[in-house]
Amino acid sequence: MIITITGTPGSGKTTIGKALAERLGYEFFSTGMLRRQMAKEKGLTLEEYNKLGEKDPSTDLEADKYQEKLGKEKDNIIIDGKLAFHFIPNSIKIFITASEDVRAERILNDTKERNQQKALTLEEQKKLNNERIETDNYRYKKYYGIAFDMKNFDFILDTTNESNVEKNVDKIIEFLNSRKHF
Repeated sequence: MIITITGTPGSGKTTIGKALAERLGYEFFSTGMLRRQMAKEKGLTLEEYNKLGEKDPSTDLEADKYQEKLGKEKDNIIIDGKLAFHFIPNSIKIFITASEDVRAERILNDTKERNQQKALTLEEQKKLNNERIETDNYRYKKYYGIAFDMKNFDFILDTTNESNVEKNVDKIIEFLNSRKHF
């Protein structure tokens, strides 16, 4: 079984994806981590790299081909990637979200080095999150004709009121069991 996870910045996609993979004994892959590394290698922040991607499709193509290849060559994996649902159509597709304030607060309080611009206030972080969503959506529409539609997803998890990772993983497992994926 292949599970693809996407969602909004700061919703918990990567954290929940890693915990779900560990619980299921699956391999975990993150195109976000790959893109951050690619940006760093070019001496850019993630935001600068995403902006470059509005003119240079190669910034997306490598990560997108990587996802597609994983979907064809591997099984029992979880992929955290914005377009993983599209490039691996036979996957179980999960979208994770949270309120704008909660997402901004999580990123603002994150102490991990992520090679991305760091805001000083909640309002600045909300602005950065919205800019990231806009540039992502612009590139996805421009290069692939993709617009996000919640109908593309099998399960939508809102983490606004639940920050406990294990409880969020439990909700996904419950969904998978209800659909007889196990």
